[in-house]
Amino acid sequence: MQAAVLGKPIGHSLSPVIHSAGFAAAGLRDWTYGRHECDETGLANFVDRLDDTWAGLSLTMPLKEIALVVADEVTDVAEAIGAANTLVLRGGKRLADNTDAPGMVDALAEIGLTEAKEVAVLGAGGTARGALGAARQLGAETVTVFARRREAVAELEPVAERLGLDLRSAGWDEAVVAGRSDLVVSTVPKGVTDGLRVDWRPGTVLFDVLYDPWPTPLAAGAEREGARVLDGLALLLAQAVRQWTQFTGLDEAPVAAMREALYTAARRR
Repeated sequence: MQAAVLGKPIGHSLSPVIHSAGFAAAGLRDWTYGRHECDETGLANFVDRLDDTWAGLSLTMPLKEIALVVADEVTDVAEAIGAANTLVLRGGKRLADNTDAPGMVDALAEIGLTEAKEVAVLGAGGTARGALGAARQLGAETVTVFARRREAVAELEPVAERLGLDLRSAGWDEAVVAGRSDLVVSTVPKGVTDGLRVDWRPGTVLFDVLYDPWPTPLAAGAEREGARVLDGLALLLAQAVRQWTQFTGLDEAPVAAMREALYTAARRR
């Protein structure tokens, strides 16, 4: 059986490391996991050419929205968020799912955060959609998105409405107050938060989706002021574990082996 990660660019992806380690640990010797560079215009054709030896695809940027178009079925969470990072191929059907949001919840649960009434999100791009989905699952009452462009926050309003979230918009220069929230999710690219000032409340959790280089200045500052910090590897692992179980049909993934392989590969970079 086969699976793979698609996106553009894709050469940096650590997904093959995680999934392959899972296959090996579970004794699935006839399973392989690769990577293929693909953009929005090529996804439909790529999927059309797959045979029944394919179990699923992991999708990264820029394919998360177009995935909903090429799918036959879409899960409730993927539809609400408006993005999918997973295509499960089974019985001739294509099921689009989003494991980013529940994966974020899984990773937070590992450090003891299972509820967050006030959530702050740094950035309003594609990853912010998953953060909104996670906020909903954590029972958030309000979500404040701090963005460099206010109009970008407006693009998240339909997502928040579908999720039933109270979405508030704030400017980038107002992010100093983000650290008063129960959870802060930083979704922006490398370097964007390097000069950002945030006053951290001890006990607040920062989930920074970056992992290279680590720690980011944002994460280092949060730790100094008593906040708890999760890096992007935690999210990468958690969302992949959920994909792995869907691809294989097995109830449990060998998480310890997958985690060890991921963190070993990340340290070598």
